[in-house]
Amino acid sequence: MTFLWPWMLLALAALPLVVVWYRRLLRARAARRAELAELGLVATRAPSRRSTVPAILMLVAVGLLIAALARPEAVVPQPRREGTVILAMDVSGSMAATDLRPSRIEAAKAAARAFVAQQPETIRIGVVAFGGTGVVTQEVTPDRTAVLAAVDRLSPQGATALGGGMQAALGAIVGRPVLVGAGDTGSTGSSVEPRGPDLGYHGSAVIVLLTDGENTGDPDPLDVADLASAAGVKVYPVGLGSPEGTVVEIDGFQVATALDERLLREIAERTDGRYVPAPDEQSLAGIADAVDPAWTVAVERVEVTGLVAAVAGLLLLTGVALSLAWTGRAV
Repeated sequence: MTFLWPWMLLALAALPLVVVWYRRLLRARAARRAELAELGLVATRAPSRRSTVPAILMLVAVGLLIAALARPEAVVPQPRREGTVILAMDVSGSMAATDLRPSRIEAAKAAARAFVAQQPETIRIGVVAFGGTGVVTQEVTPDRTAVLAAVDRLSPQGATALGGGMQAALGAIVGRPVLVGAGDTGSTGSSVEPRGPDLGYHGSAVIVLLTDGENTGDPDPLDVADLASAAGVKVYPVGLGSPEGTVVEIDGFQVATALDERLLREIAERTDGRYVPAPDEQSLAGIADAVDPAWTVAVERVEVTGLVAAVAGLLLLTGVALSLAWTGRAV
């Protein structure tokens, strides 16, 4: 236990003086009673040990009241949800499709806004947008206004680098660029960064991947999923649209687009996350329930002045009550 005003504890030095005063008071009372007993005015009575109990209770109460004036603090473990959530938003041209009303991108933005509103203050949130590449549009922050502003700025354009979006989201979590396919390619022509374990462990971080799952660029999303898994990061893919698909006009061309559920399910499985299908607007409302931030125990200092004062008051009242019952006096 610590104290905000520890100098107030100097008043405890007066307690021995109170003890000395009380013992003198008892001796004076005993002498006076003996004089009255010799005159036959009172009965002779041996001192009872229980008569000191009220005094002890009141002395302890005074000590606690002095401690309360020093504003004591206790270290209390507080369970809470905390961690980092990256909203990885697909902004490729296919997100303009209208199989979700009013469009996939607008439905995703509405779902992201609802998700942010449901998160506790202990959750920090960042935003990544990915089309042809993945870009961090909002660094991880507790500022909900900044996160919502970053979501509102998104608009569909370009290809779908699903792996690039996951790569940028993972980099936002670990605090540095995460390289995929940058090592010695050898005869296979591809490799995953060999420094995966150096990313550290981020078990309280998750990536919410809002996408239609159509990957059209490098790196391979499954390679990035393996890196995320090694770092303890869970990925929760949210599948926007329907497997049957629809046709969207991009730069004057009619392009068929369909939800790739197989890929999104495998990403979730490899990272110990959960795939959330969202074929309609109602399904998007349950994203926050599907994502499970980690429970942690944070040690906090809590001022317990009121509690200490309450205990002191209870002891003081008990001491006075016992003294009145046994001796007819308050002290």
